[in-house]
Amino acid sequence: MNDSTPGHSPSHSPELAELRTTVSARYGEAARRVSEGQTAASCCGPAAGSSGCCGATTESWDPITANLYDEGQAAGIPAKALMASLGCGNPMALADLREGETVLDLGSGGGIDVLLSAKRVGPTGKAYGLDMTDDMLALANENKARAGATNVEFLRGHIEEIPLPSQTVDVIISNCVINLSGDKRKVLAEAFRVLKPGGRFAVSDVVVRGAVPAAVKRSVELWIGCVAGALEEEEFLKLLRDVGFENSSIEPTRIYRAEDAEAFLTNTGLDVRTVAREMDGKFMGAFIRATKPGRSSAERTPSAMAGAANTGAEKGAEESAEKGCCAPGCCD
Repeated sequence: MNDSTPGHSPSHSPELAELRTTVSARYGEAARRVSEGQTAASCCGPAAGSSGCCGATTESWDPITANLYDEGQAAGIPAKALMASLGCGNPMALADLREGETVLDLGSGGGIDVLLSAKRVGPTGKAYGLDMTDDMLALANENKARAGATNVEFLRGHIEEIPLPSQTVDVIISNCVINLSGDKRKVLAEAFRVLKPGGRFAVSDVVVRGAVPAAVKRSVELWIGCVAGALEEEEFLKLLRDVGFENSSIEPTRIYRAEDAEAFLTNTGLDVRTVAREMDGKFMGAFIRATKPGRSSAERTPSAMAGAANTGAEKGAEESAEKGCCAPGCCD
């Protein structure tokens, strides 16, 4: 998975195609387990001993995906959407979604974040979900029907090649998916392309602080497990700047300790105790924020423009008062 350019591998390279196939197969398996009612999914971990995609080796606890949504958010969301939640954070706690906005979820899985977004943007808004896995899309559309969501659409495709026109989205969210891509620069560039001026990038993902053991970087199982493919903090911020974003920031939400690392190192063939100690505190779930330059549509609404005009008139009146009533036009 190593490449001379941070976060980059050619979009049509055999390496990226192989990674996509492996990830899709693992996440498809997780979707089928949920559809068949076998268990809640876990999608960031090793295959043996778990359903295997973003977390631990047990079906009951996962250091990455556990306890992300509160009861209030879960209310009214289909049980299978909750069971198929494979993220590492809660984008809804980050994204300030507004009525009438269009939101896109990169790697939407079973659809939980899309359905939550649809509630926020209301009937005049639109919530898109993008996923490459047929089984996940089938499950997401089942959850959409169960929720009765009429402002939701799930798209099939890759996050490196978003199947939407440029400047059509107000907000991009994602939940522990960008780290799975073999071409993160292209993902961020595509996110920038489809966002409107002033649009917001608001995602949850796994981020690295400091050096990562080489054995971890080489592990395909840990790449699928949201760990080996995670970007280093400064590297992520640089990539955001490079593709054109501004005001980028990373806020830690959950720091993974050695005992967490032991959970997702199991069955990888690595020396669990030794590598877990080396990983202690270096991986974290985080909120990543950035903005596309330009004014958002909310800032260009008639009410906002009227407010700006009123502010300008008030400022002009204040300046005239300061000059006295002899200034040109002051006493008209």
